[in-house]
Amino acid sequence: MLCSALWTVGAASGDGRIAGRVPVPECAVHGTRRHHGWVQTRNRTLQNITPVESGEFAPIPLGRGIDVWPPVVLAPMAGVTDVPFRRLCRQFGAGLYVNQMITARAWLENDPKTLKLAEFGADESPRSIQLYGTVPEEVGECVRRLVEQDEVDHIDMNFGCPAPKVTRHGGGAALPIRKNLLRRIVRAAVTNAGDVPVTIKFRKGVSDDWLTFLDTGRIAEEEGCAAIALHARTSEQLYSGQADWAAIAELKSHVTSIPVLGNGDIWEASDAISMMRATGCDGVVIGRGCLGRPWLFGDFAAAFDNRPFADLPTLGDTAAMMQEHARLVVEWYGSEGALRTFRKHALWYLMGYAIGGETRNRIARIETLDELRMLLESCDPDQEFPVQVLRQPRSHTGGPKPVVVPEGWFDDLESDQPPGRGADAFVSGG
Repeated sequence: MLCSALWTVGAASGDGRIAGRVPVPECAVHGTRRHHGWVQTRNRTLQNITPVESGEFAPIPLGRGIDVWPPVVLAPMAGVTDVPFRRLCRQFGAGLYVNQMITARAWLENDPKTLKLAEFGADESPRSIQLYGTVPEEVGECVRRLVEQDEVDHIDMNFGCPAPKVTRHGGGAALPIRKNLLRRIVRAAVTNAGDVPVTIKFRKGVSDDWLTFLDTGRIAEEEGCAAIALHARTSEQLYSGQADWAAIAELKSHVTSIPVLGNGDIWEASDAISMMRATGCDGVVIGRGCLGRPWLFGDFAAAFDNRPFADLPTLGDTAAMMQEHARLVVEWYGSEGALRTFRKHALWYLMGYAIGGETRNRIARIETLDELRMLLESCDPDQEFPVQVLRQPRSHTGGPKPVVVPEGWFDDLESDQPPGRGADAFVSGG
């Protein structure tokens, strides 16, 4: 219905980066080991799925010496995938960890919030960021400066945002409707990126009546993108229903010269294996499935390397992760006031654990690290992980909902001109 919106790779090796060479905490490799206060043991395996065979899957080659193994990407999520969260996830396993989205115009105008969002940890490699823009010249200039100033190692571009404040101006998931404009934007980014790989992420289309994913994938391939990723839902769906993995398979058969990644309904490591086997895609992108569960990246690493899994975390293990995450937030932002950005993470961590409504509500309002510690110490540390929430969606669950696009947006599908200025005026981060 319409209304008139890759990759922690390994440490540097020679001139390139070889995936899978990042030192992994000992707890993620050798039996039982205490790390940052939580204990991991190895006795879980993939459920109801054949283990990965040697050579069954391959690293994702992005260029510039970046090969991604395991083939797992943390999706950029507004207000979530900041430096502290990415750092915590990286402690559990390799992959590609993408920063939050920044808006090209806001970065060019030195918007303070955007500049902060675009920062990386001192030990982060590769430095991967998602860029949004609707004006080819602005996107090209932003990419040129990012590369010239050696700010990034990989650039992802967003053509799938379903937010009404974006689509109503012709941006996000609404932009690929005008494929000539899409081509100009992608060309501007790739041309100005030099040898820095550019990838794009998009949805199936605005609605089932306006599917654009095959054209979008073809344009990305023709214009020199290093890889593409499909969230297998339409903008109208938002986050409802099931992801259409068949669309990922169709895209993979349509785009053959660059890697194709799938996104949607990856809740456990077995889902990643199942998606790749079912669709033939080259890797997966995970978003909501890892919220409150950074340890899931350890499961991905174990699954693709055919190693045993860690035990699911007890409440004590989860409490230790939460305190480490909160400490990193305060350290990165320089104030305990930043813990307000951690509160949503705290509730995701605690989903399903029986801690009582009053304790949960107090944790949702924490203001200091000591307050968090004392509240968590009041909980039973031996409480087992609530397996019933393993596949329970976190964060966004809305939809379906009619998509708002600019009046007349479908009247001139061949136009290559940017939409109104409102399309890229929203603040970086989504």
